[in-house]
Amino acid sequence: MTSLDLLATLLLMQDTAGAHCWLTFCLSTRTPRSSSAKLLSSWVAPSLYCSGKMIKSFKQTFLSLDLQSPRWSSAETTAKDYELRQYETAKWVSTVIRGETQKEAMRQGFWKLFHYIQGKNEKEMKIDMTVPVTCLIKSGCVDFKISFFVPFEHQDSPPQPTDSDVFIEERKAAPIFVRSFGGFASPEKYAEEAEVLARILRNRGQPFHEDFFYTAGYDSPFKLFNRHNEVWYFKK
Repeated sequence: MTSLDLLATLLLMQDTAGAHCWLTFCLSTRTPRSSSAKLLSSWVAPSLYCSGKMIKSFKQTFLSLDLQSPRWSSAETTAKDYELRQYETAKWVSTVIRGETQKEAMRQGFWKLFHYIQGKNEKEMKIDMTVPVTCLIKSGCVDFKISFFVPFEHQDSPPQPTDSDVFIEERKAAPIFVRSFGGFASPEKYAEEAEVLARILRNRGQPFHEDFFYTAGYDSPFKLFNRHNEVWYFKK
């Protein structure tokens, strides 16, 4: 395993402390200065997929900075600490992971969906990566639904998954309260931001569904700076 592979794996697992320690070690003791800049700016693939084909596919998927996302319009003047968006009806490809921690469910769910867009579907078709990657969190439930937005060119007729654990769903148009924040988002950080948003909405008399929320991640695990994350509550 190379230094870059280990760093990539730590980032994918959201082990930011481990990634920081390893990066610091590489920059200070092992990585030549000319390679350090390359390390910080390169896209690297996780070593948990050893085949050259999968590594290449993973890197190519995340090289694009112009990823599609679901359409929405601002439903209310953006407040300082949250905004209200009106999302349009759209199809998503999803999978439910049961009986795991949120972090492990996100890892397993992401790879199931990544295989789908890499051709594990009835048309054996590669599909563009999109943002955000969402995770449905329900109060008192240990099931987590992870989803990718289906690109616009496939919205009318998405290729059907060949993995029985993966399915296509349509989310109806809905008003959604959104709170944004930066950095690497752990499950604990998502829960903290969701609680902040819920408290703000209660204090301002905004009706919303309190028994579930979504996390939304917009960045590759290899993006170190200017990251964007969100938590969503659906308006009643």
